[in-house]
Amino acid sequence: MHYTVVERELELKLVLSPEHSVPVPARLAYCVADPYAVHIAFHINSEQPVNWTFARELLVEGVFRPCGQGDVRVWPAKAEGRSVVLMALSSPDGEALLEAPAAQLSAWLERTMRAVPPGSEGEQMGVDHALDQLLAQ
Repeated sequence: MHYTVVERELELKLVLSPEHSVPVPARLAYCVADPYAVHIAFHINSEQPVNWTFARELLVEGVFRPCGQGDVRVWPAKAEGRSVVLMALSSPDGEALLEAPAAQLSAWLERTMRAVPPGSEGEQMGVDHALDQLLAQ
């Protein structure tokens, strides 16, 4: 079976302090087979990228207003006169504050929403068909 994948290479900034940040190449991925989630692989100086997965809805909402709690929080901001989206990620291994260019992130999110419009994610998973098959037996 073939599933559409919407990917984008994007340079984020790892915010170390209000005055200092370092570039972090990242790959954003959205797969129609997993329609509720977005996947971000951060390419840092290690053998393997650092992977995070969280709800697409959280990232979409975070472009417009602060949202999330716990491990992932997302909110819009301004940095050096540019619109950005900040992502605060927390895990047992540490915490990171990442800054993404809002226009590029929004353009990628729009592509994911063309692939699977919000509210139709359940249809992509074939849950209704699987339930019909199960109940028919």
